[in-house]
Amino acid sequence: MNKGKLYGVGVGPGDPELMTLKAVRVIRSADVVAIPAKSPETCVAYKIAAGAVEGLDKKELLCVDMPMTKDRALLEKSHDEGAEQVKALLDQGKNVAFLTLGDVAVYSTYLYIHRRVAAAGCEAELVSGIPSFCAAAAALGIGLAETKEPLHIIPATYGTEEALKLPGTKVLMKSGKRLGAVKEALVRTGAPVYMVENCGMENQRMFYSAGEIDENAGYYSLLIVKEEQHD
Repeated sequence: MNKGKLYGVGVGPGDPELMTLKAVRVIRSADVVAIPAKSPETCVAYKIAAGAVEGLDKKELLCVDMPMTKDRALLEKSHDEGAEQVKALLDQGKNVAFLTLGDVAVYSTYLYIHRRVAAAGCEAELVSGIPSFCAAAAALGIGLAETKEPLHIIPATYGTEEALKLPGTKVLMKSGKRLGAVKEALVRTGAPVYMVENCGMENQRMFYSAGEIDENAGYYSLLIVKEEQHD
């Protein structure tokens, strides 16, 4: 029996209409849809895909629990177990579409599964999705980088003070519980700041200055910090 193929599929930031034609085709043709959650009801990526792929709820589903923790041992265990679950399906000749929010190459926990499955000799492919920061900039009606302006993508959970000194545009992702501290740092800089919460979803909110930012905004909040302009 021929082995199946694994596809890591980026479903975009939130609006099903921002999913690529390829993502929809791969999900539609897959034998199994895998998600990084305990159930489809708790998986944002699944809900997005369901808005673009008719009959998704009829497909065989694999739920891979990926805990949100910095405990390396726990993470390694979940990644190993997830990869084994996927490989078992591939060994049965089934093609698996593993859904992930945004773009599959940007801070995607799926990549840990992908590397393990590929290292085991299985065929695996990445399917790009629109990154959240591109969709957020479009929603705000602003550019991210122009002429020689550099663009920095920064995980805000690991500190931002030094990153804010970088030239050009800074995108702060995964602020999480540190949003209050990040807001304080941004207010001190005086730089132009924007934030989009739940980009592309029904409860999307946009903020146009550091002072406006809601410190209690949800996990899916992304900040764009432009370089301060001087006359």
